[in-house]
Amino acid sequence: MEYNMVGWFEIPVADMDRAKKFYDAVFKVEIQLQDFGGTKMGWFPADHGKPGASGSLIKNKDWYQPSESDGVLVYFNSKDVQEELDRIEPSGGKIVQGKTQISPDIGYMAVFLDTEGNRIALHSRQ
Repeated sequence: MEYNMVGWFEIPVADMDRAKKFYDAVFKVEIQLQDFGGTKMGWFPADHGKPGASGSLIKNKDWYQPSESDGVLVYFNSKDVQEELDRIEPSGGKIVQGKTQISPDIGYMAVFLDTEGNRIALHSRQ
């Protein structure tokens, strides 16, 4: 296969400003906002020359609803999931599963709820 299977993801939000503030704080990034005539998007930073998918926050009440149990679970890569976990609750989120070893070969994972009520996961090798 010459490409990554995942090309894009969208995380539903109810309050774009609140969600942007949360993700900016947890991942130490700057989400870029764009309004497409009623559909608001907040793009995660991406280097399209590197492997991996990118995505956005998205607000459109007719198409998307945040959920802690329905839909796809997105995993964000991390150097060490504990770094992001330490910023989740101070930023308004909730840790559902703390840093857990999957296996010595695969590494660690964790799961949290963002400020919008979405279930999101983290993965790191250490």
